[in-house]
Amino acid sequence: MESWVRPLARVLLALLGLILWGAAAALVFGGAFVILTYKNYKSFFWDCFLLVPGWLAIVSAFLLLPTGALAICISTRNSRYQQGTFMYLLVVLLCLEASSAVLAHVYSDRMSSELNCTMGHLFHQYNGTYSQHPGSRAVDVIQRQLQCCGVHNYTDWAEAVASRHVHTGNICAPESCCKETYSDCTGDMHRSEQLFQEGCLGKLGYRLQFVMGYVFWCCVVVGCLEVLAAISTGILLQHRPFQDFRILDSATFS
Repeated sequence: MESWVRPLARVLLALLGLILWGAAAALVFGGAFVILTYKNYKSFFWDCFLLVPGWLAIVSAFLLLPTGALAICISTRNSRYQQGTFMYLLVVLLCLEASSAVLAHVYSDRMSSELNCTMGHLFHQYNGTYSQHPGSRAVDVIQRQLQCCGVHNYTDWAEAVASRHVHTGNICAPESCCKETYSDCTGDMHRSEQLFQEGCLGKLGYRLQFVMGYVFWCCVVVGCLEVLAAISTGILLQHRPFQDFRILDSATFS
């Protein structure tokens, strides 16, 4: 059995080293997506700790690069120092990824109610398309970028007292609700085909759920790969006793 276990562990380690490099790119993408989502729509988030899963994912991604290189080196040479360093990095990575996965899962569930509250407040306080108020600008930005209108749908603007702009006697939505294909759109709700129909709460909530779910599953999958790499390294360690103890088997003590 020993004749094929060690070669199999070496091949598996080399393959896992390459996969870990690819996993680093996936984690960087997920972490960057979390950070960009927060920065683009930070007015709608009360908790800046939303950034933590993203930064943990990016730190893990950078640590995966030397870890993958060590996995490839270990598969070709027997170095106790490299194997020990590799196992240490795996432990650190597992801690980082477990923390990122747990936080991503927690924030994904918690942000739904928070978004509903903050978005409703900012939309209610909206005071004009050309307003310099940060909250009003944030509302215009999210409606243009996500192509949405209102909190739940475009009819929310008819109920928002602070956002009632009268054009030709009609209650209108902000111009940021207008579809780009209609250059003459003024936000008139009687011409609803010119307005985005979906609400911003659902679209931003879906984006947040997607990016947090992506980070969560990336961390889970990479963690499983690292456990497999640790098992393979353990097999190599098991079949190669420490050099310091092998002297006891020499002729010096016979």
